[in-house]
Amino acid sequence: MFVVLKYGGTSVSTVERWSTIASVVRERLAEGVEPVVVCSALAGISDRLEQLVQKALLDEHHGLLDEVRNRHLQLAGDLGVPAEVLLREWLELLERLSTGLSLTGEATPRLQAQVMACGELMATRLGAEYLRGQGLEVRWWDARTLLRAVPSGTGAQRAYLSATCSFEADPEQQSRLRGSGAAVHLTQGFIASNAKGETVLLGRGGSDTSAAYLAARLEASRLEIWTDVPGMYTADPRHVPTARMLRLLDYQEAQELATVGARVLHPRCLEPVRQRSIPLEIRCTQEPAMEGTRIVSRAATRGQVKAVSSKSGVILISAEALGMWQEVGFLAHLFDCYQRHGLSIDLVATSETNVTVTLDVKTNALERTTLEPLLADLSQFCKPDTVYPCATVSLVGTRIRSLLHRLGPALELFEEERVHLVSQAASDLNLTFVVDEDQAPKLLSRLHALLFSQPAADEVFGPTWQEQFQQIEPEAEVGGDWWPRKRDQLLSIAAEGTPVYVYDREVLEQCARELLGLESIDRLLYSMKANSNAEVLGVFHELGLSFECVSPGELEWLLRLYPDLGRDRVLYTPNFASREDYEAGFRAGARVTLDNLEPLETWPDVFRGRELFLRMDPGEGGGHHRHVRTAGPLSKFGISPDRLARLRELVKGLDIQVVGLHAHGGSGIKGTQKWASIANFLARIAESFPQVRVLDLGGGLSVPEKAGDAPLDLRELDERLLAFRRVHPQFELWLEPGRYLVARAGVLLARVNQTKIKGDRIFVGVDAGMNCLIRPALYGAYHRIVNLSRWGQPPAVLADVVGPICETGDFLGHDRRLPATVPGDVLLVGNAGAYGRAMSSDYNLRPRGGERLLV
Repeated sequence: MFVVLKYGGTSVSTVERWSTIASVVRERLAEGVEPVVVCSALAGISDRLEQLVQKALLDEHHGLLDEVRNRHLQLAGDLGVPAEVLLREWLELLERLSTGLSLTGEATPRLQAQVMACGELMATRLGAEYLRGQGLEVRWWDARTLLRAVPSGTGAQRAYLSATCSFEADPEQQSRLRGSGAAVHLTQGFIASNAKGETVLLGRGGSDTSAAYLAARLEASRLEIWTDVPGMYTADPRHVPTARMLRLLDYQEAQELATVGARVLHPRCLEPVRQRSIPLEIRCTQEPAMEGTRIVSRAATRGQVKAVSSKSGVILISAEALGMWQEVGFLAHLFDCYQRHGLSIDLVATSETNVTVTLDVKTNALERTTLEPLLADLSQFCKPDTVYPCATVSLVGTRIRSLLHRLGPALELFEEERVHLVSQAASDLNLTFVVDEDQAPKLLSRLHALLFSQPAADEVFGPTWQEQFQQIEPEAEVGGDWWPRKRDQLLSIAAEGTPVYVYDREVLEQCARELLGLESIDRLLYSMKANSNAEVLGVFHELGLSFECVSPGELEWLLRLYPDLGRDRVLYTPNFASREDYEAGFRAGARVTLDNLEPLETWPDVFRGRELFLRMDPGEGGGHHRHVRTAGPLSKFGISPDRLARLRELVKGLDIQVVGLHAHGGSGIKGTQKWASIANFLARIAESFPQVRVLDLGGGLSVPEKAGDAPLDLRELDERLLAFRRVHPQFELWLEPGRYLVARAGVLLARVNQTKIKGDRIFVGVDAGMNCLIRPALYGAYHRIVNLSRWGQPPAVLADVVGPICETGDFLGHDRRLPATVPGDVLLVGNAGAYGRAMSSDYNLRPRGGERLLV
């Protein structure tokens, strides 16, 4: 009787993991079964080989080739096996193939498959020799002699790189293995052969599928998938540490979870074992004795949500056609286009005039060269449109339709999100929402908190990830944190009373100088709505920054502090403002920005003969949340370019001189292309207004929030804008950041009032809530939270940090790693210098908190 054991990349990359494999194999032999071990390439090697193909086309592959070679030589040395003898064939093949690619400049799918297969072949050669050295009778098999791809009738890309294989029971293959004289069989995942004997791949993540094919062909008693986690969970435990392990699932539930994003299993691996009723177990290589998920045939008894899952890398294609209503065969024409291009559709939604589908970019090996011909074919029947990047967020379980009345609170989370598509599976196993990719993590975390706050452990729900591993890793520091070295000062300030906002002058100056150093920018304005504290404004005033105000109150406050401030350093940008607001701006002598046509039509005498800046809408916003995307048809800001003709007419009729143009895309934008795009957009608009000399590119520069977040590449931003200036030297470029200048310089100090345990949730309640920092509740924003009183102590709990405000949404952070925390401790909330005190309120008549500047 065979048992198939599959080991992924992380499970075969070190001598410690191979020692575990040897121990598990001995246990299976002791059970009286015949182990068939299926292995992936070493962790990261498949990615390197994929890159090798592209680098070889440019003859830049030598470094990558050395890296692949050295990784295997290092492992061979650790395993104590002769690398040169075992690996020579494959390393020489890689050298030849790379040289051929560099000479021909063409990477065919057939050749790519040959290169990629070397990873699995080399890893298993080393592993087989090591297991023999451990006293095991091992036979190494080339998987290309065990698995045969079935003709797909699609293009070469899919036929060679994402093949499927037959998995009927094969008595002849069973006899062949049993008659080999070996007690243990070891082979590769991911690879197979076609009818011509050529190497083909089963798609990225295909090692699971290889193992399932072999289990079905060998009629194995079970399939074990060994990986770096012990099973499937109610959510991805990397993002939701309180996720519970799912002890028992049926094949259909597991299939749904794998399809909608549970990456522990490849979706295609379930069907072969389901058809043969072969149990599948997920096990953890690092903890081989730990309980895992078991997947079997099992009838559902009642409706139950088992998990929430998310999958990124989704592209949505919408096909609009007014003539499709009741047209026989219309859908057949559309789907035939996808079939001809070898594309597998995930979700489908239809209406009288629209058919919308989603495609998984990775599963379909989808590239621009595939998508453009598809859209061209679809254009014969409809008007196609694409939305990317998207993500799916799915509720997975049994009899989902019977639970709809109980899912109301969970579904409310989607009220303010842009939902592109909703799909309820015909199998009644999932309810899926397609949303913008950047919104998925927040939705996943909040849905899990609502649906699995107190599930009792039973045959389905096991322990949480946190309970299984009995440790909570400390949060890594975010680069540039200043407050650890000023901890004593901060605790002294907190002793005088909390909540309190504290700003560090050194960091304010540092952030300002970073942007003042941009060669491409002629003027740096501080958007004072982010933080209008007088001492903060003083720092920027001393450094020579200009200021952007958005209300008469801000304007009055700034000029009260600095009555001699040159009015050319003041930009006034109100929106949906009254006549009196605009008049106040002109009286103050500020540069006034207009972002609507109606004031010119309604109060022409206010603007006649004036110099103006115009705020234009670039048509597409960006940023970390929809509430901070300040462009596009859903945003209230800016003049739409389609009103340009009327705008020119009004400007000319009122003898207005348009001297500047402004646009702002959003907040928290991480790429540098956005500002160059805005500059080009404004330059095109400026063709209609020859007196324009200033292009104001707005702000929105991203600020690192979590460990691992890359800072905005200011050098790259500068290079992009300098390139623009070389083409358009007639314009000054202005930048008006707010959050970038002040966020990192500020922290919010709050004192712990109480702690509470409810089920498996721990709450830490402090004296600052959404009245002091509304960004988490309003935007789902992340702010680092640490226990300043116990700084340096190891984390002991995973807690939700909440405030004293009488609102369910009153929280500062979910699932935060804290040391043992007690009333009286001082917590520090990072990146609170922007939109903290500025957006605070006295809701519930709670104090907003004072402010202090460290000098």
